[in-house]
Amino acid sequence: MVTGMTEDDWATVLRVFAASCSRRGAKGRNDRRFLEALHYFTVHNITWRARPSCFGKWNSVWKRFWRLSRAGVFEAFFEALAALSETAHLVQMFDSTIVRAHVSAAGAKGDRADRRWAAPGVASRPRSISRPTGMVAAGLPPDRREASDSPHFETLLDLGPDVTPRAAVGDKGYDSRANRQAARSRGICPAIPYRTTTKEKPTFFPKMLYRGRARIEQTMGKLKRFKRVALRCEKTDENYRSFVALALSFMLIKSVHAT
Repeated sequence: MVTGMTEDDWATVLRVFAASCSRRGAKGRNDRRFLEALHYFTVHNITWRARPSCFGKWNSVWKRFWRLSRAGVFEAFFEALAALSETAHLVQMFDSTIVRAHVSAAGAKGDRADRRWAAPGVASRPRSISRPTGMVAAGLPPDRREASDSPHFETLLDLGPDVTPRAAVGDKGYDSRANRQAARSRGICPAIPYRTTTKEKPTFFPKMLYRGRARIEQTMGKLKRFKRVALRCEKTDENYRSFVALALSFMLIKSVHAT
């Protein structure tokens, strides 16, 4: 099961989470129960009050999540797991998916990350967005951005781990001379299929390498098994990014750090 966690998985989660958190603050907290509560909440997409009582008081879990989300701990947690991969520099893959805002995402007030979605003095309006995702061959997405596909290909090449991949794989949405030149100028082989209307197509195309792009499609499918991510119920962009980072972290534990 993609969303299931074993004892070995939790041991890895707790070790990396402890290294990602600040040493300051209250001691003696049960990190295992806190992370299990967030895992359950992310998978099942329930309200905070409806969470099972075995995870403790819902308000205590929410307050701690809110503080850590503002501090960027969950994204740091994901980046720490991604940095453990020894093959992340080989192939970088690109794709996008639509995340439609749920009706529960309306009504956020005073959040700085969401004010750009509405006029000054008006509650923010959630919107459905297409999130391009860059993924390396090891199966870990290094970044998620609100952007359209092709125009930001060059920017996405420079995001993620501080390494230079050997190849960049994308679908026909990234087909352009500028994108291919941007990849080659960085010493990266672009494995992007040509549109049927493209003139002067080369005779060679790395088909075997391109077939591996199915992994990013599979990653999108696995990510949307976490209902809290797929339904986009968060009112603020900061909290939504935290849940995306958590879901991706749990996926890394299951698919990459399982051995």
